[in-house]
Formats: sequence, structure tokens, C-alpha cells
Amino acid sequence: MTFNDINELAKKKIPFLFISDFKAQNIKLIPLDKLEEEDISFEISNVIHTQQQEHFLKKQPASFEKYKKKFDLVKEEIKSGNTYLLNLTQETPIETDLNLKQIYKTVNAKYKLRYKDEFVCFSPEIFVKIKDNKIHTYPMKGTIDSSLKNAKETILKDKKEMAEHIMVVDLLRNDLSIKAKNVQVEAFRYVEEIQAGSKNLLQVSSHISGDLQSNWHEELGSILQTLLPAGSISGAPKKSTLEIIESIEDYDREFFSGVFGVYDGESFDSGVMIRFIQNKHSELVYKSGGGITLDSNAYQEYQEMLDKVYLP
Repeated sequence: MTFNDINELAKKKIPFLFISDFKAQNIKLIPLDKLEEEDISFEISNVIHTQQQEHFLKKQPASFEKYKKKFDLVKEEIKSGNTYLLNLTQETPIETDLNLKQIYKTVNAKYKLRYKDEFVCFSPEIFVKIKDNKIHTYPMKGTIDSSLKNAKETILKDKKEMAEHIMVVDLLRNDLSIKAKNVQVEAFRYVEEIQAGSKNLLQVSSHISGDLQSNWHEELGSILQTLLPAGSISGAPKKSTLEIIESIEDYDREFFSGVFGVYDGESFDSGVMIRFIQNKHSELVYKSGGGITLDSNAYQEYQEMLDKVYLP
């Protein structure tokens, strides 16, 4: 499938499920009236109820030393001016007595997708929403353990987190401006609390919006193509940062950190595919990561990456 196929379906107001891998090269497009023929489950924009998850994952993460080698390479690229912000991720093998269908039913998340027996994601992060000729995006950057003293004040005052968030907001403002007019930041760095396994995390987001022409339906594929890969899980500047990710991460993200969404004939809603478990050769791996800037600390970033390996 191609982005032009999305344009054609949306032009005809045919509802569909859209799934894109990280590189926006592998596109799945399933009309909703054909969905029963596929082994796919999804939920969009769920209302989240905080819950204590009884089931915990056994993690088998790569060593800190292995992570730090990649982290140091990213820092060198930043010092060379090739990137200012890069989202560094890796795979963590996990053990659980749940299969992907059971994980999907167990987790509590705003955006949920299970694609056959290949992967499941349960994401708190909105990608874009389009309704009434207006497009909205909500980049999420900045995470802290909510149990820490003055956690909210700490994350909001942290210079590294502030710089990282500003860069992502600026990137997405520019991305939206390619297709939308009157782009503005409606809310800057607001804090939400989420359940993360045995602990609660505070995550920082912003809200950016812009105006689209009334014929946006027939350009929906083109709009998505312009915005992908998502800036919050790639980095800035996007083109050179994507090349660095390709050379340093040393594994294929595939659908992790891609996007899935639903067009219902009138509006479009989508989430970024983070909090992601993949079935690889009958073994489960959890893919996670975080943004690296010049001020990042390797051990703190390593711990954040592991904190994100959980069932909400």
C-alpha cells in the first residue's frame, strides 16, 4: 500500500485502519468493513483508568556498557553538529506467561493495537488528530518517576528536558506548517501521570494545532507522509538524525515507533507505536528508548529506557 492509496480511500470517505512502520516504508491499510477477515485488534483514544498491574515482566536487558557505546556515538554526532536530538532505542528480551492476545486484553492504554501474532503496542502518545478541518499533534518528551520528591517541579525545571522538548515542538511546528496554516502551540509542557508497572511516571507533553483546507480528506495520505517518521521518536534535524539512527542502533525498529490510526469517514485519530512488544521467532522483545541531547547522562537514559519496559 502507498500514501496515495490513503488519499483515494479518504477521498471516497471509506473508513479504514492505517498502520505504518517507523520508516514509513511498510504501510498497512485495511478498510474497516474488511477488518473481521484479519487477525487484528485495536482501540483508539481510550479513557484511561489508573490500575495496579498484577503481572510483571522479567527483563533481560543489554548491559549498560553495551548501551553506553551507542550513547557515546550519539554524543559524538551531536558534538559534530549532525544532530541536536536523537531518540536512541534498543530491544530488551522479556519473559512472560502471557501471549500477545492476553497482553492486549490485560494492558490499559490510550492507543492499543495487536497485529496478528507479530506485535502488540499500548501507547500513551497521540500522533495526530484531525477533526473539523483542524489538525492537532501532541509530542511527548520528558519522563520522571512520580515518587521522587518534587517530581513535577524537577522535570519542568530540568534544562536538558526543556531543551529536548523545545526541539521536538519546533520540529513538529515546522512539519505541520508544510500542510497547515495558523500553526500554534496551544499548550506547552503539561504533565500527565501514567501507571508504569510497579511505579508511576510523569510524562511531559505539548499540544500543537493548525488549520487544514476543507478538502484535507483527499490529501490525508500526503499529510501523513509529510509528518512521518514522527519527530518525537526520531529527532532533529530529521533527515540526518534518521541516517544516524540507522547506523548506530544496529537493529531494525520495524513497526516499533511507527504510527497507527483510524479514519472514520469524517475524522482521523492516531497514536505513536511506543510501549511495544514484538514476537521474534517465538520469543518476545520489548522495544524502548529515549531522547539524547548534549546534556544527557548515559546512566539516567539507560534507566529511563528500562523503566519504559512495563505493562500499564
